Amino acid sequence: MFKEKITVIGSGFVGSTIAYTLMCSNRFREIVIIDVNRDKAEGDAMDLNHGVSFVAPIKVIAGDYDAAEGSDIVIITAGAAQKEGETRIALLQRNKAILQDIMGKLLPYCTDKTIILVVSNPVDILTYMAQKISGMDPKRVIGSGTVLDTSRLKYLLSLQTGVAPRNIHTYILGEHGDSEIAAFSITTVGGMSLSQFCDVCHKCPGADGLCEEEIYQQVKNAAYEIIRKKGATYYAIALAVERIVETMIGDEHAILTVSSLIDGIYGVKDICISLPSIVGATGIQQVLPVDLSADEQARLRDSGLKMRSILAELGF
Repeated sequence: MFKEKITVIGSGFVGSTIAYTLMCSNRFREIVIIDVNRDKAEGDAMDLNHGVSFVAPIKVIAGDYDAAEGSDIVIITAGAAQKEGETRIALLQRNKAILQDIMGKLLPYCTDKTIILVVSNPVDILTYMAQKISGMDPKRVIGSGTVLDTSRLKYLLSLQTGVAPRNIHTYILGEHGDSEIAAFSITTVGGMSLSQFCDVCHKCPGADGLCEEEIYQQVKNAAYEIIRKKGATYYAIALAVERIVETMIGDEHAILTVSSLIDGIYGVKDICISLPSIVGATGIQQVLPVDLSADEQARLRDSGLKMRSILAELGF
């Protein structure tokens, strides 16, 4: 059974916003914040504790890694910040050493029930590394993947179609990054394909309906644009993480595009990427091999091969 305790490692923009979002969710009795900058972690804990009278009873503490013991879920957000114009892959060399240090200190306090949720970028490669370093059940080492990217796609399609994002069913798959794939071939609105819906909604611009490539590029480049304008992204990813956590705590068996170890689907082998996955109390319940177009499958394989090549160069 869940003990309603969660740990967030990394108290930067993303980590602190996640801690705040989790506190507001009223799902936990204790939140532990760990950061190499102890003063920052303590300051965040103090700030959050000053608002406990407005939420369900909760304790927020700043601690060392031993404070993570007994956590149902450990969220890893620590890492070097993404710079303007820097690709997620370029972050890898800087974040690899950070992850190795974290896992070495964290593992003594994990059990066979602990779920590790990696949010740091490049999330797919770091999720793979975390699983291999830890030796944990791959179903319990998960990356936030393209849950946020999928939400971005739903938002943009909502603007074009005039339909609520929750009623648009679509996915961004593959890498959380430059080679991600918009699964337009299986996108539906009200049970209709996009092309069918555009024929009847009369809201899509242009004679040919939605400009799928333009929307895809906006989704793919969204983080770069936000970083250019304000320096970092943190609100939407915090909400995405809260949704993943909510799914596990509630054993919802919801379908989310989290990143996990894939070995054989679409010819993709021994890497972590995002595919529609049933998520519950034990982590990944099942990965779903949805019926993608031949082009989407080919792009997914290409994305996987690029990441496998990078991992091989790093000795994984």
